[in-house]
Amino acid sequence: MTYVIAEPCIGEKDNSCVEVCPVDCIHPTPDEPDYEEQKQLYIDPDECIDCDACVEACPVDACFAEDQLPGEWAHFAQLNADYFANK
Repeated sequence: MTYVIAEPCIGEKDNSCVEVCPVDCIHPTPDEPDYEEQKQLYIDPDECIDCDACVEACPVDACFAEDQLPGEWAHFAQLNADYFANK
């Protein structure tokens, strides 16, 4: 299982989750070149260790365990994976 960042992050990109992630699997970070063009942050499903730190840190409740992702936001699991597919 992995964690997924969903719709509430769009336009927010608070970065609280980036700061607490022990494996640095949340991107883009403010120092990455595509940060400004992205509307949200993404969790790398291959690097996520399911620690739950992002869930607690997110001020807009945008982080979910993949198996707890609300149905209307289910497509965000694929969006997160797609972001990392070509990196």
